[in-house]
Amino acid sequence: MSAYTALTGAGYRAQVRDKATLFFTFAFPLLFLVVFGLIFRGQDVEETGRPYISYIAPGVLSWGVANAAVFGVAFTLMQWRRDDLLRLIRMTPTRLPSVLGSRYVLALAVGVAQSVMFVAVAMLPLFGLRLDARWPLALPLLVLGITAFLTIGVVIGSHANTPEAVAAIANFLMVPMAFLSGSFLPLDMMPSWLQTLSRVLPLRYLNDAMSAALTGRGDFGDIALGCGGLLVFTAVFGAIALRTFRWSNST
Repeated sequence: MSAYTALTGAGYRAQVRDKATLFFTFAFPLLFLVVFGLIFRGQDVEETGRPYISYIAPGVLSWGVANAAVFGVAFTLMQWRRDDLLRLIRMTPTRLPSVLGSRYVLALAVGVAQSVMFVAVAMLPLFGLRLDARWPLALPLLVLGITAFLTIGVVIGSHANTPEAVAAIANFLMVPMAFLSGSFLPLDMMPSWLQTLSRVLPLRYLNDAMSAALTGRGDFGDIALGCGGLLVFTAVFGAIALRTFRWSNST
């Protein structure tokens, strides 16, 4: 059995056994969908005439997937490093790509499962989400989005030394980003300077591209721009993650 297979299997078993974390990983985005979906049910955005659900669903989905990717890998790396598991792994022939790759495939599996459940609920008559014919393009977008936010999670997990620190740093980044990127409120309702500022946030690119793919609010240019933006953020944070990765709290 390869190191990658062993780490992936161990990570899967740990994730399945942690019922509370697993439950809230899936329930948290659905909670926001239910709240915002019921509040704005049957209403349209005045500026565009499009239903709120076409803005809310792709944005909340993108935020939920990104949130799970960041928190999942950040908490795991912090705990493994605190318990000296990473130091022990480093003493074996296992290399960093195997460690991160095992977390990556688990993050992809969780993200896809999250998305399928979320879209299925959003399409219920209660909420009324209608998918555009381009919805299959959401799958590669999910992969790119999870990859980008996983690298952010690796950076956090390599520096935070306690669960409280991971939660504080991750929430400090992800909660404001959700509002500034249009996950909870349409960007069309925000001042133009905030819309411009959101261009420096990776979640903005995932939101816009996901909206274009799932609901047709945009064109192929928006999807291409979103993919390009996510690739840039992946390259930047991936380089930072590799240079700052710590195998032990003492190094």
